[in-house]
Amino acid sequence: MSRKNCFIKISGDMLSNNDVLGWIKKLSQEYFIVVCVGGGTQINGAFIEAGLPVGKFGPLGRETASLKEKQLARDMLEKNQAEIQDRLADLSVYASVVIPVIEIGTVLCHVNGDQFIFTAYRGFDILYVVTTNDRLEKKKAFFAPYKKIQVIGF
Repeated sequence: MSRKNCFIKISGDMLSNNDVLGWIKKLSQEYFIVVCVGGGTQINGAFIEAGLPVGKFGPLGRETASLKEKQLARDMLEKNQAEIQDRLADLSVYASVVIPVIEIGTVLCHVNGDQFIFTAYRGFDILYVVTTNDRLEKKKAFFAPYKKIQVIGF
């Protein structure tokens, strides 16, 4: 029998949380794991440091006005991706780590991580949204209609 698969959308604010990493390690004993890492806080910081406007954040995520903004946001997500890959490898957790960015043709399309999870919904046995405790109730309410999505706070 093949191993079930699990999609985990993790907030960039949870990257260094050892409890989250231990939890993922336990899940990896039962599931093939794909982690989608966010990075809103880190992207905001990078924009401020670069002198770029943080911009609007709508229901589909951050609205960017230029290719420079899109590339900087992607760079921060890729930095988070590399960090969590390394931290998981240190724990002997072999998981695929993706970022919520899609290239359609030659167009770089950022997708809010909370929306990106819907692209994975049909293909995965279980999906988790891992967030901070202060965001927990809002996210639980948002994902309540989707039976396979569980929201976990740390």
